[in-house]
Amino acid sequence: MGIPMSIDIRDGDAAGSGAADEAADARGWADAAAAAFAVMTEADGRFSSYRDDSELSRVNRGLIHESAYSGDLREVIEIGERFRIASGGAFTVRRPDGALDTDGVVKGWAAARAAGVLRSRGVTDFCLNAGGDVVVGGSPGEGAAWNVGIRSPADPAQMWAVLSVTDCGVATSGAYERGSHILDGRTGLAATGLASVTVLSDDLTTADVLATAVFALGPDGVPWALGQGATGVLALTPAGAALAAGDVPFAR
Repeated sequence: MGIPMSIDIRDGDAAGSGAADEAADARGWADAAAAAFAVMTEADGRFSSYRDDSELSRVNRGLIHESAYSGDLREVIEIGERFRIASGGAFTVRRPDGALDTDGVVKGWAAARAAGVLRSRGVTDFCLNAGGDVVVGGSPGEGAAWNVGIRSPADPAQMWAVLSVTDCGVATSGAYERGSHILDGRTGLAATGLASVTVLSDDLTTADVLATAVFALGPDGVPWALGQGATGVLALTPAGAALAAGDVPFAR
């Protein structure tokens, strides 16, 4: 997907680095991580708009009829359509020219699936980071919560906030890395009402879609997201004003 990805697995039963490594090997954590990465790799092969051989690219070239869409593509499109309706058209998986663009759904969707693989293999304490879309489970140690940093739109090398979270998904949308790539589906123009949006949800797919939808909606989208599955929303306006709704657990 052209983004950095990492999985941090902790083993609370092991004391000391050597013991932790042995416990991880015994429990198959490396294999679990490999299986989770394989889910992300498969999603990239299916949904990448940069690969000519991906299903998405072939659909957009008219080589695959809707009747032959894979189950995964149908699921992602259905998620996109549900949130298009909920957002009044601000969120969409269609470009202005009608081509499919699933980027607003598929990263969080794939990362959530990868996290499901970890859990199915017995991993309870982990942090999966897919280019800033984060799923955390359990604790990094001693019952503590995981800290998730939010980059400053003014200086992405700095953090403007740090959240303290566990057993949830956190997704951030902004224009400070890829430029004005998030469009307001109602106008087809770049969304400019917010500089950064972070959404917390029990489900990363929901958090990821809502982060993009709120960015497209602008400030009005911050409270709106709470009725769509968000547990907390934190946003910055272009002028640097902070907006928040719901439960936003800042690290102390």
